[in-house]
Amino acid sequence: MDSRKKSARNFSFEFFPPRNDDGRAKLRETVEQLAQLGPKFFSVTFGAGGSTREGTYETVKNIQAQGQQAAPHISCIGTTRADILKLLDAYRQLGIRHLVALRGDLPKDVPQTGGDFHFANELISFIRAETGKEFFLEVAAYPEFHPESPSPESDVRHFANKVRAGANSAMTQYFFNVDAYWRFVEEASALGVSVPIVPGIMPISNYKQLAKFSDACGAEIPRWIRRRLEGFGDDLDSIRAFGLDVTTDLCDKLLEGGAPGLHFYTLNRAGPTCTVWERLGL
Repeated sequence: MDSRKKSARNFSFEFFPPRNDDGRAKLRETVEQLAQLGPKFFSVTFGAGGSTREGTYETVKNIQAQGQQAAPHISCIGTTRADILKLLDAYRQLGIRHLVALRGDLPKDVPQTGGDFHFANELISFIRAETGKEFFLEVAAYPEFHPESPSPESDVRHFANKVRAGANSAMTQYFFNVDAYWRFVEEASALGVSVPIVPGIMPISNYKQLAKFSDACGAEIPRWIRRRLEGFGDDLDSIRAFGLDVTTDLCDKLLEGGAPGLHFYTLNRAGPTCTVWERLGL
């Protein structure tokens, strides 16, 4: 824990590939706004079953063209070693050396077929074996535990396996329970994990959307937060004001406690993240 407090803090922002020209234009503006905050990188998500693979490539290409460092997500579900090598070469030609290596979501209602990988640690080991230290590899962490995990203990062990396979850093699923994050960090440290574990932050601006995301990924919305948000009904201004208070307080506690940075899930919007940033005095 002490070593993390002494290290430089890193901040990053996450996007999803826009689906049309209007979305791409808005994302360019968002990148320009958030770039002024000096992030270490912008990550771009990767859809299950290849649904946004091309979109991920085009998005990181555009971010790189704007003079910023992009870190594409790479999912190994349903992919072969040849697929990964081809993808790595494509990103290498764009000048990308920062990747987020994930297992990826299993396709819904469709049995998994083909592919050479089943878990993220296998993907990480393969990338390291083929490219050495050429790429900086991020992995995912789940302070409130992955929804498919049979137990908290196995979840932390799986995370430690990813780090041992060659991960340089980790960023977590978003959460609102500070104690869950610190407990996860302590348990990972007890297993020999020493890489930075950067907390993931989801600014609250739309309760229905947040509830949907949280139910899907297993991120708990504490009862007191959920009830307050439900009480605002359709009063979006009150939801956003309360959400900003909650998010800012969470970030403040994390940074004060020695977290190595923050990773913001922006939903391709600059406003909420910039407001939290200003409130934190960063």
